[in-house]
Amino acid sequence: MGPFGWIVVATVGISLTAWIGVLTLFLREELVDSVLLGLVALAAGSLIGGAFLHLLPRAITETGSEDTLPLFLWVIGGFCLFYVLEQFLHWQHDHADVHEHEPVSYLVLVSDTLHNFIDGLVIAGAFLVGTPVGVVTTLAIALHEIPQEIGDFGVLLYSGFERRRALVLNFLTQTTVILGGVVGFVLDDVVTGLPAVLLPFAAGNFIYIASSDLIPEIKHQDDEVRSLLSFLVFLVGIALMLGIKLLRGAIG
Repeated sequence: MGPFGWIVVATVGISLTAWIGVLTLFLREELVDSVLLGLVALAAGSLIGGAFLHLLPRAITETGSEDTLPLFLWVIGGFCLFYVLEQFLHWQHDHADVHEHEPVSYLVLVSDTLHNFIDGLVIAGAFLVGTPVGVVTTLAIALHEIPQEIGDFGVLLYSGFERRRALVLNFLTQTTVILGGVVGFVLDDVVTGLPAVLLPFAAGNFIYIASSDLIPEIKHQDDEVRSLLSFLVFLVGIALMLGIKLLRGAIG
């Protein structure tokens, strides 16, 4: 099987991680509701860990330059764009005649779409270097995606999406990894420098969503015990990203 075949198999496999939330269909709705805030905390930790431990270090490597100012300007750009986008979504939400889902849910879908597309580019580049490199890269991305997909699914549920619809939307955003893989293979020479821009931009998206929308949800609780538990789950999300980072370094 050639590089393109490996890229397709790898990216399709990654896209299937979105269906991990299907396990909730077999649980009582009351039980799912009771763990939603924990999933939001896990998502917040995963996003912060993903931004600072995965996306930004990889972006610095991609630039290959000691001048990191452009990189961090893209981080700020990603952060500011999502600030403006959320204000627009809030305006639409407040003026809608019918019930709308919380704006953070749409921000999560947009950022996840961009992030998955970048992962597809990275997978394509890895397999074009060599099959062993591609396999290791795919494994590392899959390990990174599983906790994040669980968290993203929880955010969609917390924002008011019905479970089946949240599953479908989560999967649709995940399929952009396939598109990224195909684009990365077909336009290898053209998109070589693209990750250096998209990675810090996505990191800015992650930081905004976690700090502006998710952390306030888990921080302002009347129950001190639940507040402490939420913080511990937040730390678990970061720890998972750190563990995956260390594991990837050990494998690679």
